[in-house]
Amino acid sequence: MRCLLRRVSEAKVVVEASVVGQISTGLLIYLGIQQTDSTEDLNWITKKILGIRIFENETGKMNSSISEKEGILVVSQFTLFGNLKKGFRPSFHRAAPPQDAERIYEDFLRKLKHQHLGPVQSGIFGTDMSVLALDDGPVTIWLDSRNKNY
Repeated sequence: MRCLLRRVSEAKVVVEASVVGQISTGLLIYLGIQQTDSTEDLNWITKKILGIRIFENETGKMNSSISEKEGILVVSQFTLFGNLKKGFRPSFHRAAPPQDAERIYEDFLRKLKHQHLGPVQSGIFGTDMSVLALDDGPVTIWLDSRNKNY
């Protein structure tokens, strides 16, 4: 499981001219699901997202995790598994098939909504979406449940 976290001042997802998910201050998360992802990957990445200290504390240091005042906006993103090993056209063969990825994506959303006290919003799985965001910092973090060493 891979995700790209962006600390944002605001973010929204638009589908066919309608806003389907929106937050003010918080995290915009692009989530990619791999064929071999399991509950262990889901648990690890959720724990990291909710614990990562990329928000400023009262002294202005980036030392606080997300609070109930901040929201989370999740967007499914199979292209996080794009591979350019054999040229210039990405291969997405490691991404989970849509039916499996959607199940894990929904599990991820349920887990976040259960564990995060603030708002949790999302795009629509498998849909062409426009994502509008205003980065804060910018602060952007990459997480990969199969490559935890960086």
